[in-house]
Amino acid sequence: MQELSLAAMARDGSFRRCRGLPCRMDDIQLCKDIMDLKQELQNLVAIPEEEKTKLQKQREDELIQKIHRLVQKRDFLVDDAEVERLREQEEDKEMADFLRIKLKPLDKVAKSPASSRAEKKAEPPPSKPTVAKTGLALIKDCCGATQCNIM
Repeated sequence: MQELSLAAMARDGSFRRCRGLPCRMDDIQLCKDIMDLKQELQNLVAIPEEEKTKLQKQREDELIQKIHRLVQKRDFLVDDAEVERLREQEEDKEMADFLRIKLKPLDKVAKSPASSRAEKKAEPPPSKPTVAKTGLALIKDCCGATQCNIM
């Protein structure tokens, strides 16, 4: 049961990372577009104002408007990604609480018959979860105070 829960959590984490890739790709493309437009704008700004043609002045205004639109679009993307991250964080907390409640009875059952054997064996270091550990202990090792790689 606990292995299945951990596998599901790992799958969910992988799924989230894959789902976020198009957003990251869009962000990268927007940044590249903004940088290209800024470079073109810098070239036009470098020309003294009295030497600029009407077409160059128009192009300057167009570039400023395009950059502004792209920045707004990127801001929207970043805000959306932040909302999604917070939602996922809340889901993770709810799942951990649910698993803690559901696996607590299993933890008690697993400790009582094996208590005499457990006292004889040396406990492995807490950073290396073993199959003998209960689901609750695995979750604590996996998702303790810091966020783990699975999540």
